[in-house]
Amino acid sequence: MNHLSSSPQSGFARRALIALAVSTALLTGCGESEQTPAAQSVAKKPTAETTTPVNQQQSESQRANAMFDEFFTQAVMRSPMYQSYLGIKQDQDKWDDLSEQRAHEDLAITKANLAKLKSLDYQQLDEQTKLSYRLMQQQLEDDINDFKWRHYNYPLNQMYGLHSGVVSLLINQHAITDKKDAEDYLARLNALPALFTQLSENLNLRASKGIIAPRFVYPYVIDDSKNIISGAPFEGEGVSPIYQDFSQKLAATEIAEDEQKALLAELDKAMLGAVGPAYQSLIETVEKLADKADSRDGVWKFPDGDAFYNRALINTTTTALTADEIHAIGLQEVERIHSEMRAIMKSVNFTGSLQDFFKYLREDKRFVYPNTEQGRQQYLTEATAYIDNMKQRLDELFITKPKADLIVKAVEPFREKSAGKAFYQQPSMDGSRPGTYYANLYDMEAMPIYQMEALAYHEGIPGHHMQIAIAQELEGIPKFRKFGRYTAYTEGWGLYSERVPKEIGLYQDPYSDFGRLAMELWRACRLVVDTGIHAKKWTREQGIEYYMNNTPNAQSDAVKMVERHIVMPGQATAYKIGMIKIIELREKAKQTLKDQFDIREFHDVVLAKGPVPLNVLETFVDDYIASKQAPANN
Repeated sequence: MNHLSSSPQSGFARRALIALAVSTALLTGCGESEQTPAAQSVAKKPTAETTTPVNQQQSESQRANAMFDEFFTQAVMRSPMYQSYLGIKQDQDKWDDLSEQRAHEDLAITKANLAKLKSLDYQQLDEQTKLSYRLMQQQLEDDINDFKWRHYNYPLNQMYGLHSGVVSLLINQHAITDKKDAEDYLARLNALPALFTQLSENLNLRASKGIIAPRFVYPYVIDDSKNIISGAPFEGEGVSPIYQDFSQKLAATEIAEDEQKALLAELDKAMLGAVGPAYQSLIETVEKLADKADSRDGVWKFPDGDAFYNRALINTTTTALTADEIHAIGLQEVERIHSEMRAIMKSVNFTGSLQDFFKYLREDKRFVYPNTEQGRQQYLTEATAYIDNMKQRLDELFITKPKADLIVKAVEPFREKSAGKAFYQQPSMDGSRPGTYYANLYDMEAMPIYQMEALAYHEGIPGHHMQIAIAQELEGIPKFRKFGRYTAYTEGWGLYSERVPKEIGLYQDPYSDFGRLAMELWRACRLVVDTGIHAKKWTREQGIEYYMNNTPNAQSDAVKMVERHIVMPGQATAYKIGMIKIIELREKAKQTLKDQFDIREFHDVVLAKGPVPLNVLETFVDDYIASKQAPANN
């Protein structure tokens, strides 16, 4: 989702793995055609006057698109973990290389690729390929310029990291359908000590530069790590999540019984001889870092921390907004949303202040399902019902719709204590795995019923699943654009998608509508608190207090969000900035086109070319407006 990484590698694979690690990945599939739509349409209708230049243009565009896919494939094949997320099995017995040597190799490749890109004749490209060229050039230049900041992150934290990421990948991405799959799984387990040695080296290198996560982070990482090596075949009750996953997947195959027994024996060896020692060693490293940690929360504490944070905001929002400007926008939006909330409060005949209403929503048990298995299942059932109902209304809002299915699941027990409130996992490249909306049901009080509807729309339909699956299924654009990651675009769409259903008559329950506003308010507060912590030197406690005073969310929500701000500087500013821009562009089109405006066409303009920076999205909308006006002007 942002510039933070558990690996020093650069390029597309790094960005995608970051996104996956923080739970809203854009890992999408690819179409068969390498031609752009513009090139295809020109090729269909050549004329005597245009045949020669069209052929030249098409040739250079084809060359460019082949180059884009060469760069993308190169990055994918240098990342075994990214391959697994895409469903590619070629290197599924390996982990990524986290070494400094590999980071410098990746930088050299990026510089070489930029030189290759510049060998293209830009003027000979068709318009779609020119856009791809500009986006590719920006990505490569950003990777090169941001290389100096590659250590400015916390590879292990409560939000993401290899301590939990390797387990999540094995469980969710490493399928076992035959003996080779099982052997590759075991090979990965046996390779964990080497991977975690590199990870520890990365952590210690950062520490030598004064980049150490705040003290609160370490108990989360240690607890999650201990959970993974608890239960059979280790000590403790139950079964280790890795052991259980391998055993269950193996049992579901048609592998011969004697071979299964042999593989399970190898599993025992790998767990006790590799997995356990790897985690124990990592825990020791983390405990030593914890002794050096302090309670300073903002990146202002880093060398050149202010410059790093400004760059983080540019990367995240794809705008030139400063920390002060973002802070001010947040304060304005909080005030506006509070006003709309008071109107709903009056409509349900609540007497008292808005803060009294917040307290009522936090404390009244009618707004949460019980913290039981039955309560959790009820939440999943009703969230699925909201999504299923929205599926029936898509024709009112969209022309292009995703083919991939969507399911709703609870976050797995091994990571639910530290994981975020909710997140989305994209469909697999081959369509064998649907998109998944994960709801974290560890603490049911943090998942109030009145926010359920908006959350389902954001993570599912018409939110992340709509945008990501459509991007996955696009044809005629290079793979790197389908797999692109622009947080303000993606999360701006997610937040915008909470609002759109209201415009077609959903949110019939006023408390649900209040929940929609509460979710938007939460994102507005993020602008204030993220910049407060990293630019204005707020403490963790000040950030928590701001959320508690200004939102109805549970204190556990506030704590998790502030701790997320701290370890992911700038990332959470993307949602509201992106939503504001999409609404601004929609209003611009609506006011200009009047009766010609079609919401379905507008959504196609936003979604049908894949993820882009906000400034590029604005050019799309401007072109759409001009194309609709053109017939009337002729």
